[in-house]
Parts: sequence; C-alpha cells; structure tokens
Amino acid sequence: MNLISVIVTTYNWPSALKLCLDSLFAQQDKQFEIIIADDGSSAANVKLTLAYCADSPVSVSYSHHDDQGFRAGTIRNKAVAQSKGDYLLFVDGDCVLLPDFIARHRQLAATGCFVPGNRVLLSPAFTRTVIEQQIPLYTKPFYYFLLLRLQQKINRISGFFHLPLGFLRRIQPKKWQRAMTCNLGVWKKDFIRVNGFDELFEGWGFEDSDLVIRLIHAGIERKEGRFAVPVLHLWHPHNDKSKQAANYQRLLERVQQQDFMAAKKGVSQYLG
Repeated sequence: MNLISVIVTTYNWPSALKLCLDSLFAQQDKQFEIIIADDGSSAANVKLTLAYCADSPVSVSYSHHDDQGFRAGTIRNKAVAQSKGDYLLFVDGDCVLLPDFIARHRQLAATGCFVPGNRVLLSPAFTRTVIEQQIPLYTKPFYYFLLLRLQQKINRISGFFHLPLGFLRRIQPKKWQRAMTCNLGVWKKDFIRVNGFDELFEGWGFEDSDLVIRLIHAGIERKEGRFAVPVLHLWHPHNDKSKQAANYQRLLERVQQQDFMAAKKGVSQYLG
C-alpha cells in the first residue's frame, strides 16, 4: 500500500472542519490524499474551506452536492469515485486526529480486513471552547487529556492507550456493532466489491453499519482498531432522526440476509 485516500465528511461547519484539516496537515505519514465529502454546505462555507485547503501539504479534492437532507452515504460514494488510493480512511469533519493517525492505520491495514477505530467524545462546553479558540488538540501530550478527563471535558481516557493486542484484534471477525465511519479503514477494492454505501439509507442512521454488515457478508473480517487509532470527536446536536426507525428496520433485515453483499444503489454509478 502506498497512497491512502482520506474521505472527510462535512456539512456547514467550517470551523470544525478546519480543526480536522489542521490535524491532517500535521500527520507524520504524508503518503495520503484528502477528499472532502461535502453533504451540501453553503457556497460561502465551501469557499472558506477551499481557501484554507490551498495551503495543504498533501493533495486535496472536493466533492460536493446540493443540500437535500442527510445524504452522507451518497457524498462518500462520490468522494471515493474521485479517490486515487488503494486504501480508504473515512473520518468526519468534526473529528481531530492525532499526528500518528495515518501511520497507525497503515500499520493495522491487512488483506481481507476492515479496521474500525474508536473515538473520544468532547463535552458540549469544551467543544465550544475548542472551536472558539481553535485549540490544536493534536499537539497536546497525554497528561493534557488526562486532566481533561478529570475535569469531565472528555468521556474517556482509555481511548488514548496504545496496546499491542496482536491476535486479539481479530477475535470478533463478524462483529458489526460500533464500527462507525468517523474512524474506519477499508481497502478500496473491498468497498467497491460491496458497491459502497447503500444510498437507500437517506436521513440519519445506520448507513455505516449497513456497509460493515455487507463487508462481513462478503468475507471481509473485522480487525479491531481500538487502543491504537482514536479520534477526538467534537460534540454537536443530533441530526434529524425522522428516518432512523425505517433505516434500522432495513438494517435488521440485512443482518439476516447472509447472501446480500452489494448495495442496490451504490458507488458503481459514479465509477468510470
């Protein structure tokens, strides 16, 4: 594996996206590209982001579509179609990455596996402070986060531990729960094999779980990224969950359909 494609999903929050991009620009491993998957931000916010990306030390591409509600799966498919790497890392634009994030995902990548990392959640009040002051969390040492935990500004400290789990990373190869696209690595060929995200999942909820379930049905196994590759997730209000129940019902049906692997409406429509 040489080039990694980092797909960064965003929507009308350029101040958070700047923090995310700052942390990507500071990565130790520079063999990656960034594709911003913009789920309908305003023209003014797109302009802000494009101006900031002009100073990127790595290649940046931009994929954008009109705002028609939550369509994260669709814009991620479009972004993947633009990607040039063999390996995909999905992160959210409201996440801050530590400097070794790319390097550790590269180490964890293995043929026939997807790798979900974990996240550390910031409190609402601390998120406001980080945004307002543009605090570069990715530069902070471990004791800084320990203090944040003691002050209840983050929800856990264990996410920062790096443990050499070895074979234990593969003991739950078919577990789909708690694998989220705020921190997920997958081979591009495997993503395409299952036709990417299923765009039938419109509105908030479970499009990432559906992807993981279909990867498992296709024989791609989970390799645990916990205790290796955390992200710092900024707090934000919940998205519109009006379609959550319908999406969850579709997801439960997919769990039982062991032979269902390829999305009905997925990334193939954007590939040349």
